[in-house]
Amino acid sequence: MVKVTFVSNNGTRREVHVAEGETAREAALFNDVPGIDGDCGGACACATCHVHVDQAWIDKVGRLEEGGAEAELLQFAEGANEYSRLACQIPIKPTLEGLVLHVPEQQY
Repeated sequence: MVKVTFVSNNGTRREVHVAEGETAREAALFNDVPGIDGDCGGACACATCHVHVDQAWIDKVGRLEEGGAEAELLQFAEGANEYSRLACQIPIKPTLEGLVLHVPEQQY
């Protein structure tokens, strides 16, 4: 199991554990993390699992790729910034042990 910490807009931290191969979206949904809805079922067809990857983790997770479906969805998401990703597009692997993701204020 890999530990992932979700940080709410008020600073509340919620540590969850998720199996390798799951996504950050599933980590949030399986653990009832507020602000992450994942309405499309993880198909990269909505932006209800929008997160900001902590600056210390962005290079390990990977930055948003221009021109892809994820980038197109996030260009219209409120609060999107250079650290924005969709949690459904972040596969969990052992190298992400301790990953920190911030839930944008607009997700609540």
